[in-house]
Amino acid sequence: MSSSDIFIGETIGTAVLILLGGGVCAAVTLKRSKAHNAGWLAITFGWGFAVLTGAYIASGVSGAHLNPAVTIGLAIQGGTAWSDVPLYLVSELFGAMIGAVLVWAVYYGQFHAHLTDPEIVKDQPAEEGMVDQSAAPKAGPVLGVFTTGPEIRNGVQNVLTEIIATFVLVLAILTQGLNDEGNGLGVLGALITALVVVGIGLSLGGPTGYAINPVRDLGPRIVHALLPLPNKGGSDWGYAWVPVVGPLIGGALAAGLYNLAFA
Repeated sequence: MSSSDIFIGETIGTAVLILLGGGVCAAVTLKRSKAHNAGWLAITFGWGFAVLTGAYIASGVSGAHLNPAVTIGLAIQGGTAWSDVPLYLVSELFGAMIGAVLVWAVYYGQFHAHLTDPEIVKDQPAEEGMVDQSAAPKAGPVLGVFTTGPEIRNGVQNVLTEIIATFVLVLAILTQGLNDEGNGLGVLGALITALVVVGIGLSLGGPTGYAINPVRDLGPRIVHALLPLPNKGGSDWGYAWVPVVGPLIGGALAAGLYNLAFA
């Protein structure tokens, strides 16, 4: 496949993935949304359908990696050329940022209503300098629409959770549903992977919110930092390494096991 195929497929597919995945987080989180407080089941199934839609759109164009952990796993497994990896990663990050901006556009009124509600913003520090630096950072009131975050902040546990969850995802992708070129998901693979993502969310998502995809967290976190959202709070950059490093390690380990046990 050409460089333009990779760029177009990964950018559009990842943008749709984040638009629908971030969209369900916005729908559940934001006041004045019809799905407000719909709960964890809505989020896990919403993300599963987001993966299904993004992968279905991109599968015939770029192989539908949509995730640097998958790209690295496929490169180690041998299905993707290492020379194509940088373009995949850049396209995935760009698409994730586009998707996050689209979530903001779709829920523009809800973001404004939520972030100007006195009950929502009353506990936010008036100035960043007033934050107690010795305490765990307090997530902004809409940060969870854009990024993941741990329920218990423990770096070792948090990164281990992301490694294990991503290991399951990438191993499942490598062992089924690869398209004829062997470098991404086919249509059946997209469906199976979507169900795996739902399963991971239900079973392993509780501790950290299951990023299992570096750009799913990093792209929207950058957008959160840049968007003109009133009273949005910080972007918690101190945690940002966990949903990047953990999934990349998990994807690499899954590919290593695949080469040892299944190849």
